[in-house]
Amino acid sequence: MAADDLSSPARKRGRDEEEEEEEEVVDGEAAQKRARGEDPEGGALLGLANYEEDEEDEEAAAAAGRRRANGRHEEEEEEDDDDDEVDNDVRRAPERRPRQVELRRDCPYLDTVNRQVLDFDFEKFCSISLSNLNVYACLVCGKYYQGRGLKSHAYTHSLEAGHHVFINLQTEKAYCLPDGYEINDPSLEDIRHVLNPRFTTEQVRNLDRNKQWSRALDGSNYLPGMVGLNNIKETDFVNVTIQSLMRITPLRNFFLIPENYRHSKSPLVHRFGELTRKIWHARNFKGQVSPHEFLQAVMKASDKRFQIGVQSDPVEFMSWLLNTMHSKLKSRKRNRSIIHDCFQGELEVVKEFHKKHIVEKKEDGDEQNGDAGSDIVTETSRVPFLMLGLDLPPPPLFKDAMEKNIIPQVPLFNILKKFDGETVTEVVRPSIARMRYRVIRLPKYLILHMRRFTKNNFFVEKNPTLVNFPVKNLELKDYIPLPKPKDSEKLRSKYDLIANVVHDGKPGEGCYRVFVQRKSEEAWYEMQDLHVTETLPQMVALSEAYMQIYEQHE
Repeated sequence: MAADDLSSPARKRGRDEEEEEEEEVVDGEAAQKRARGEDPEGGALLGLANYEEDEEDEEAAAAAGRRRANGRHEEEEEEDDDDDEVDNDVRRAPERRPRQVELRRDCPYLDTVNRQVLDFDFEKFCSISLSNLNVYACLVCGKYYQGRGLKSHAYTHSLEAGHHVFINLQTEKAYCLPDGYEINDPSLEDIRHVLNPRFTTEQVRNLDRNKQWSRALDGSNYLPGMVGLNNIKETDFVNVTIQSLMRITPLRNFFLIPENYRHSKSPLVHRFGELTRKIWHARNFKGQVSPHEFLQAVMKASDKRFQIGVQSDPVEFMSWLLNTMHSKLKSRKRNRSIIHDCFQGELEVVKEFHKKHIVEKKEDGDEQNGDAGSDIVTETSRVPFLMLGLDLPPPPLFKDAMEKNIIPQVPLFNILKKFDGETVTEVVRPSIARMRYRVIRLPKYLILHMRRFTKNNFFVEKNPTLVNFPVKNLELKDYIPLPKPKDSEKLRSKYDLIANVVHDGKPGEGCYRVFVQRKSEEAWYEMQDLHVTETLPQMVALSEAYMQIYEQHE
């Protein structure tokens, strides 16, 4: 009895614990059903959205997207070139660290540099991508490649061809690829000077006193300033014009110092300056220069009026070049340039024409004189000029007794009378008129051109008349009236010939050559493209002169 009484509370507590365990099991199964979206009573319930988990998933997806975007951005920046000096090896962090480029002097590949194949005269474009951005020259084979990053053309070329030394054409820094370190070695200084010739003010001042010859890599000798120009294809009209302008001392000195025209944004001006420095450079690897970059700038600036492969007139090219470079060099405050300082003179033009040709009265301040009862009206104006055109007498129509054409000769002073203020020149364009010209201001450098070519409706005809001219001491005041100088000035009317452009052959088919004077020796040289030979002053006067440049005596 006592035992039963003691055991009943224990059994009761055991049943309570079992019931609690069964309720926990049931509650656990119900929770699992709810988690699966089922009704614990046997029906089906829709799953409830867990917003906290969704927000965590969205944040995780956004973080993953940012990581992928950062990865793509880093890969794109890795493909870009490396002149911004970034680290190509470590790209784990989103922000790039500046690359510390190693600077070394003991590059083991410097003996592979081949100066014989280096030619910096052509346009600086990558030979694969044709881009002009961030271009490097391979100093082993001479080809141009873009960039030096891990996926750049220069880097690939260094691995494929085993060429390791490159130079940046803009910054002139040399690098070893694929190692990526910068080379600091004085043996590469001669290459930098050929890539970008430099002149000090003292060197420019003493240039005309230098009589020393230079030696090219092939062992040939050349005179700085007297180097041949490559005829790319029928570009001799450009070559003779450039060689003539290289004799203009103030113009040459101006373009030898790039700081003088740094304000100009014209590619034509900068290409002309580069060509001038290459022609007068005494440390060239070869004794000739190719004006390829200058010709490309000419084609673009002239809208293909002058282009490679099409023969043109050097007089037209000279006129276009001087006017274009003046417009690119002049400043807003001052309407003058080195071009006008050298070549600009002034004419007084008297024009007589019939009254019926008057359309409207001029408004530019020119004088206009006319008689009320007269049909002739006279206008007087002042006109600036850069060159003077001289008319040749017509050649004879008939042959002589030996069945040969007579080649007439005329003194230069006879055809200069056109500018004496009295000789009448009849013109038909733009209207029929009688013109008289008089020089009222002489330029420092006088450009004369003989009008040898005349066009008609059928063909172009060349006048073979020879012009007899003095090589030295052309005194203009003896043949044309000149204005009296001011009290403090002296009349400078004496000139010396420094360049003479000649045309050989038939019109439209011939070629051009030029005779130029070297001031340091007062010797004359005949230049035709790449051919440069010394000649006698007497030979200069025997040629069919087409365009001449005279220098005023000091």
